[in-house]
Amino acid sequence: MRKGIKFGIIGAIAVIIGVTVFYLASPLFISTEIDEPLPEGAEIPPQSSNQFQEFMAMSEEERIEAGNQMNEQEKNQIMLEFAGMNTSIDESMSQGSETNDSLLTGSFIGVGDGIHDAQGIVKVIPVESGGNVLRLEDLVVTNGPDLYVYLSTDKSASDFVNLGRLKANIGSQNYPIPAGTDMTKYDTVLIWCKAFSVLFGSADLTSH
Repeated sequence: MRKGIKFGIIGAIAVIIGVTVFYLASPLFISTEIDEPLPEGAEIPPQSSNQFQEFMAMSEEERIEAGNQMNEQEKNQIMLEFAGMNTSIDESMSQGSETNDSLLTGSFIGVGDGIHDAQGIVKVIPVESGGNVLRLEDLVVTNGPDLYVYLSTDKSASDFVNLGRLKANIGSQNYPIPAGTDMTKYDTVLIWCKAFSVLFGSADLTSH
């Protein structure tokens, strides 16, 4: 009777050990690793931060006020998120414009701080019907909040003529210059971030 009990205990222990060895040797307990890239052509859309989404939901005036309350790190974070969003336009000159007879020309120079940058050609072109047009050609500027085109007396926008919101951060585009604008005074073109009062790029206009 005791031998039967002993053999039963030994058998149970053997079964437990066998089951343990089986599971330890099974794939469930073997670590594997894989680093599979995305399929070709597939992209994961960038996720905007909550602060960026809240900032975008504000009006332009509210963004200016919010920008005045932000520190440089917060501003740079929003700038970096904007930098990943590109818009483009390829605007031709309207009929009746003398595209080959520009009065003034210049080339954009970016700020060069790793965040704000601008490249492209600037031309002041007379229109047959009267007045002048500021034409930006092959523009490539880092995107940002509330970018505007200014004709200014300097690079700090202390005295300027607002030509309107930048239509796109990539491509060629036209901006009518208000009649009577003194081009000898307002001889610098700025791409200006109105929300943070920051320069992205400038071009000095000179006659050719």
